[in-house]
Parts: sequence; structure tokens; C-alpha cells
Amino acid sequence: MSTDTPSAADQLLLDHAHRHGHGDVTVKMLEVWRSRRLLPGNISGGGRGRGKGSTSTPAPESFDLVLGLARLAGRGKRPHDVALLLFGEGLPVPEQTIRAAFTAAVDTLTVPGEDEADPDPEHRLDALADHIAEAGLTMTLVPARARRIDEGIARLVRATGQTWPPPEFAALDANPGTPTATPKDAALAAAAAAINGTMSLEDVGYLLRAMNPTATANPIASLVETTRKDVPEFADAILNDDNQLALGPARDARDHLRDLAATTPRQDLAQAWKTAEDVRQWALALCSRVENELAAEQLGEAALKWMTGRYAMAGMAVLNTLKERDWPPAQHARDTLVLLYQLGKYRRLDRLMPGCQWHLLATEELMPPPTRELLQDLISRNVPSAGAAADVRPASYRR
Repeated sequence: MSTDTPSAADQLLLDHAHRHGHGDVTVKMLEVWRSRRLLPGNISGGGRGRGKGSTSTPAPESFDLVLGLARLAGRGKRPHDVALLLFGEGLPVPEQTIRAAFTAAVDTLTVPGEDEADPDPEHRLDALADHIAEAGLTMTLVPARARRIDEGIARLVRATGQTWPPPEFAALDANPGTPTATPKDAALAAAAAAINGTMSLEDVGYLLRAMNPTATANPIASLVETTRKDVPEFADAILNDDNQLALGPARDARDHLRDLAATTPRQDLAQAWKTAEDVRQWALALCSRVENELAAEQLGEAALKWMTGRYAMAGMAVLNTLKERDWPPAQHARDTLVLLYQLGKYRRLDRLMPGCQWHLLATEELMPPPTRELLQDLISRNVPSAGAAADVRPASYRR
């Protein structure tokens, strides 16, 4: 029952908030935060004796949480977003609340037309393709900022009389040519991957090429596309009959993410949350450094990192970052779970194929440095000399 008169325990919290500059915190606000499971209830201390009633004290974590809530839980803020922001600051959000917030972030991922789709996977994909075609849905493959950087680099490469990719790099592509995937193709592939929880290597290569449309050769996409031919034993261990990755049960990718939200140890969730933030900051910083070089009419170290990473996971991380200009807490949560999902795939792959070319993970520009840091145990275990990342840039582009 609501009251304007605080209990002794709540008065301690109000006094704490007021001492720290949050004099606007009220009893009503404490009640609202508790109703939303953002603030734990007070702990009963038993009776005071002689008919004087019972006593209670604030949970120890409540003092830090009240200060965080006073800063972050303004009018119109969604409780799940507030929970994620508190979690991101390392504050002791109740366990069930933070897991519910991560799950809610996954629940916002929807596939066009899925409510009307047949439960049969093949029928669902057919209906999905029809819906995307009828609605004219597309997926942004290369955000405008990345396109401008690509175009600026291409102009300076031509001005210096060089080519990119250089011949020794381009020669590694077994299927060179101009990418043909469209934004509509990408939308269908992404939606199908969400429903099936996996994607064929052909589709992976197809999208890798589409996300780097100015490249006339893409050796990384080629490596993916030719896996079954080049390393058949490896392919037999990780691919199903449809040439799709088989590193876990085939089901809706969102269910995998929900499982991670429910079961990942809290400290691992926190580490992945921080890594996702570090990846974003790394990507934005790289963009700024490249743009500064282009403004100075130079192809410097940042541009070289951009050019080589553009083909690999590092480049994909940059594109994903640029697609989300504001990056709300729910998207941060989804990126965190996707990162954990990817790390789990790497570790399952390590169990299936011990020693599986893990030296590539230590390669400079293959993946964002913060992500590579999370995999250091796997890399160092399989690549004893992986203390320094390898430099795979063509010799003509090294400084």
C-alpha cells in the first residue's frame, strides 16, 4: 500500500540519495522501482519486541542501485532499458531482472510475416520469400559512411598508381567477379538464417562479397565457398548435407540467444557487454582515423587496416556498427548475445577440429582486437607463438 511516510529502511535510502545530490528521490519512486524489479525489497529484521512492530533494513546493494536509478530511470524510460544501463555500469541489478531484459531484447527481433508462416521450414521460407518480395523489404549492406570511405580509398589508390586488391591477394580468389547479391537477397538470407539458426557456406560467401561490392576479388569469401573442396575432412566434420554449418542444434537463432540470456554466467555476460562496447568504439575510431587520412589525401596506417579488414570479420563489425547510429540498450544487449553465440561456435569448432588453423585468429585485421582478446586462451593454446598478431598485408602496402 502506498504511503508518503517512509519506513525507517526507506528513509535510509532517501537520506543516502539526498547526500549524493539526488534530493528529488521520493518514497513513491522507491515503490515504482521495486514494482519493476529494479530495486530489491527491504530485508526484514524481525520484531522489535514489546508490541513495537518489526524492523527492516535495505538490502546492501540497494544503496548503489538507488543512486544509479536516480540518474538513469527518468520519465518515459523503459524498465528493461534501465536495467541494461545499470548492468552496463556494473551495478547489482537483480539477477532475474537483468536476464529478463536480455531476453526482451531478443524478443524484439521479428521476421517479416512469420506469424502467418507454416510451421514446416520449407513452407516458411517460401512464404518468407514471397512476403519480402511483395513488401519490397531490403537490408542495408553497406552504410553510407562506409561507402564514402570505400570510394575515397579507391580514388587515392588509383591516384598512386596502385591496385586494390593487389595481384598476389586477388590471385587467392577462386571465384573473382562483381558481387551480384542485392539488398533484397540479403534480407531474405538474414531472415532465413534467423529461422534456421544456420546458413550455407555459399550464402555466407555470397553475403561477404555483397558487403564489399567494390572489391573485384574477395579471398576470404572464396575460402568459405571452397571449404568442401579444399578441406573435405574439415567440411565433413562441421557441415551437414546442405552445406550448412552444423556446430549445434538447428533451430531458430533467437532461441539460441534466449538460452544464452538465461544461462550465461553473469560475469561472462558483463565481459561480453563490455567487449561489444569496445568493438563499437574501436570501429568508430577506425572510421574517424581513416576519414582524417583521406582528408589529408593520404593512405596511412588506418586506411591499410580498413582495406585489409574490410574483407573479414573486422570489416563486418564496422558495417554493423555504422548501421546503428544511436545504439540503444536493447541493441547493445543483442550484440552482446550474438558475440557470445559466435564465441560458443568457435569453441565448439575447436572441440570438433582441434588445432583448426587457429593461427588465423591471431592475424592482424581479421577480427576486431577486443573480440580477439576474448579468444586469447583458445589462440594461445593452439598457436604458441601468437603473442604478436601476424601481418597479412601485401608487401607492397606495408610501411
